[in-house]
Amino acid sequence: MHDHGIQLRIPSVNRGRKVRIRVDGRDLAAFKGETIHAAMIAAGIQHFRHAPGSGPRGVFCGMGICYDCMVRVNGKDNQRACMTQVKDGMEIQTLISKETGPKEPR
Repeated sequence: MHDHGIQLRIPSVNRGRKVRIRVDGRDLAAFKGETIHAAMIAAGIQHFRHAPGSGPRGVFCGMGICYDCMVRVNGKDNQRACMTQVKDGMEIQTLISKETGPKEPR
């Protein structure tokens, strides 16, 4: 995770209410209506999972086709971050380490 202190959200955009999510044990601010992908990218998190035999993966297509943005949400594996809207209190884990690594989607 990299937090460079850069604001990646466009200030003039009207957003939903502020919610809190937790990614890999780190509290993040997000907004109702945002996807997990948008909240993580805005927080500077670029790597979402590790592909066996390859390396770190992040958002590629942003529309649910490539499956490179898979994360664990509230204990449920292989959720597409680009297609899942944030909810207050949501617990998200990236699938980076070999211990928590991804189970290949079917």
